[in-house]
Amino acid sequence: MPLLKSETCTSEDYWNLPDNRRAELINGILYDMAPPIRIHQDLVMELSATLRNYIRSHGGECKVYPAPFAVDLNANDKTYVEPDISIICSPDKLTARGCKGAPDFIVEIVSPGSRKMDYSTKNALYSDAGVREYWIVDPAKERSTIYRYEEDAAPMIVPFHQAITVGIYGDLQITIAELLGEL
Repeated sequence: MPLLKSETCTSEDYWNLPDNRRAELINGILYDMAPPIRIHQDLVMELSATLRNYIRSHGGECKVYPAPFAVDLNANDKTYVEPDISIICSPDKLTARGCKGAPDFIVEIVSPGSRKMDYSTKNALYSDAGVREYWIVDPAKERSTIYRYEEDAAPMIVPFHQAITVGIYGDLQITIAELLGEL
């Protein structure tokens, strides 16, 4: 939900938020982020570990960053998002503060308060910014929606019990229900 501030916000407003407040800056508007629920954090942890372990075991150079991790999405200092999981494969995009430009792969875990933002606003932002692959993992609906923007294909809706191939790797499959079963 937007913070109550009528004027356009800047990256300075974003970087000067109090330590106990998380928000995202999207087109000059600050949006508060509610604290995540436990299943959200469980999924972030399990997915991040699975992705990191795959990358390490294959000698990959991509980096996995769970939230909070600032992404200056368009590298224009106007839109800072904090995806639940970001994978960045271009080391030149990494800065001391986070990522400058679009990550290659983003995962958002839907929370009750983030549904519209994840399915609509962020979907459009990530597509326009050049993110290669975007997963929306929805615990309430027990399904994931997969966007592979670089393929210009229709989104896939995958139930939690079905394996999903990570498009940016091709040989990595993740079954969300198995990750939840490990908890």
